[in-house]
Amino acid sequence: MGQARSNPFRGFVDVMSEMNRIREVGRGGYEPASEDRERTQASAWIPTADVFAKDEDLVIRMELSGVARENIDITLHENTLTVSGQRESDLDDDLSFYVHERLYGAFRRSMTLPAGVNEGDINAYSDNGLLQITVRGAATAKAHRIEIGDRPE
Repeated sequence: MGQARSNPFRGFVDVMSEMNRIREVGRGGYEPASEDRERTQASAWIPTADVFAKDEDLVIRMELSGVARENIDITLHENTLTVSGQRESDLDDDLSFYVHERLYGAFRRSMTLPAGVNEGDINAYSDNGLLQITVRGAATAKAHRIEIGDRPE
C-alpha cells in the first residue's frame, strides 16, 4: 500500500467564491455573461483538473478543449500558480440552439504550491485539449507537526 501524502494543494479552489457561485446558480440558474453584465467567477467557466503525485513531482492536468495554446497564460507569483485564458466561440450569433451547454470566454484557476518552488521547476505542454503542468520535486514537501503543550502559568 502506498504512503499517505499531505495535500499541498489545499486552497486550489477559493471556497468562498465557489459557494457564492453555487448560491447564484441556485437562485436563478446559470446565465452566461452578456456584454452588459460583468463577468464574475459565478458566470465564468472553470476548467476541470486532476492533481496528483508522480514520483517526486506534482502533476496538474487541466481540460482545455477548444482553447488555443496562445490563449493560455500560466504564471507563478509568490508560490501561487495561476492558469488563465480565453475560449473563443466559433459559432454564429444568429443560430437557434436546442441545447447550449459549452461555456466560452475567460477562465482562471489558481493554486498554492509548496514553498520554494520556482519557475525553473515547472514545465507545461498542451496536447489534444489537455494541458499538463509538472512541478518537479514538489510532491516531496512534507507537513510539519506542531506539538501541543501545556498552558503556560
